[in-house]
Amino acid sequence: MNIHSATYLISSPSVDKCPKPDKAEYAFIGRSNVGKSSLINMICNNQKLAKTSASPGKTQMINHFTIESLDEKSNKKTDWYLVDLPGYGYAKVAQGQRKQWIKMIENYIRKRENLVNLFVLIDSRHKPQEIDLQFINQLGEWEIPFTIVFTKADKSTQKEVAAMVKTFLTALGKTWQFLPQSFVSSAVKYRGRKEILGFIAQCNKDYYNPKPEE
Repeated sequence: MNIHSATYLISSPSVDKCPKPDKAEYAFIGRSNVGKSSLINMICNNQKLAKTSASPGKTQMINHFTIESLDEKSNKKTDWYLVDLPGYGYAKVAQGQRKQWIKMIENYIRKRENLVNLFVLIDSRHKPQEIDLQFINQLGEWEIPFTIVFTKADKSTQKEVAAMVKTFLTALGKTWQFLPQSFVSSAVKYRGRKEILGFIAQCNKDYYNPKPEE
């Protein structure tokens, strides 16, 4: 799958203000400063699409982007939404504002009917963080479809990244019988881009061409 165009659409303060749920939707979330905007820009091959910042907490609303992709074999066009969500965890904002973010994120994740998959970003340089494990376990309780993306793989050796990924998945395995699908990425080296786009392409096929119920 190739990204033909990626365009910013709207920033919404709540799920009820989001665009009409008429397209397949994929959202990205993670702790502040996990490299979310850089990953989105890498996937869309547009370094100016999502705003990056050295200051955590830059993203404060539900940001929708309209994506037009082309199938490499059939050249068929598919339109879908990509969503940049506020980060959870540390951010230099007031406690009240942080609570509003938490509620906004929960409402979006649980009520957005066209959300096909939530990409949960994990920094591949660090040992398992309790806040990440808790968030993923919460997704399980809510029965939200998600995959994990380990970011910033260029910051460590392949051996170190592999060890950290294994450590995180082992920790997750304490509460999950079946581990979710995961990808390893680097926005600098474009690692993981093909795999993530391939996953989205398959999800789009299933979404727009559902198999008849037996």
